[in-house]
Amino acid sequence: MAGQLSGQAGEVLVAAATVDGIKSWTVDYTLDALDTTDFADSGKRTYIAGISGWSGSFEGFKDAAPTGIGSVIDLILSVSTDATQDYTGSAILTGSHETVSVDGVVGISYDFMGTATLNTPTN
Repeated sequence: MAGQLSGQAGEVLVAAATVDGIKSWTVDYTLDALDTTDFADSGKRTYIAGISGWSGSFEGFKDAAPTGIGSVIDLILSVSTDATQDYTGSAILTGSHETVSVDGVVGISYDFMGTATLNTPTN
């Protein structure tokens, strides 16, 4: 199965600095489909492209002080050590969630929303 990658080289960078302790991230890149159906379309829906946007989250172990929500960050979500497989853009942190249990490691997760263009992998 050629082309599959292991996630072990993934990484999250904020302002070009690795965020320590992170073990997973997600990104959702979407586009609104605007309904343009009218009587002339003979009962078949038609659409045009609308506004695109992106959002996601990253989570892991709490290794440092939390980054405050409302902060605008330069974000790099790395798939591997190959920079052509990075997702990059400016985002605003919209949520911060800590998890603490008596028998576990303190965890933290962040939610974000893109504020401009998401640069997607070229490879």
